[in-house]
Amino acid sequence: MMKNKEELKKKLSPVQYEVTQNNGTEPPFRNEYWNEFKEGIYVDVISGEALFSSKDKYDAGCGWPSFTKPIDESEIEEKEDRSHFMVRTEVRSKSADSHLGHVFDDGPGPAKLRYCINSAALRFIPYEKLEEEGYGKYKKLF
Repeated sequence: MMKNKEELKKKLSPVQYEVTQNNGTEPPFRNEYWNEFKEGIYVDVISGEALFSSKDKYDAGCGWPSFTKPIDESEIEEKEDRSHFMVRTEVRSKSADSHLGHVFDDGPGPAKLRYCINSAALRFIPYEKLEEEGYGKYKKLF
């Protein structure tokens, strides 16, 4: 579901556009979902594909939403990122080819992964709205 840049500029807020299209990063602790812990799923703000579940969200203390794993790894693409004088692993949405954030190997659980994702790249669907928003199949996660 690729949209052209002009359509995206109309659909997205300036920070959503900067993050998803220009590999930007929103400020820590000053973004929509860093401290959101209601039950639900997080979908790609552009494609609407389900990316992460609140069941896999935890407080990493970094100021961005952090998850131990994606709902479906086939919706996520990882790329080497050598920007800012660092070597990191960028996380992108496979469907929309948009920047989501980065994944690090300092997380909890057996895989030790921390998907550190920009709120601006996500839209939260609360559990009670999953059916209404067309994401009923994800109710089984809870």
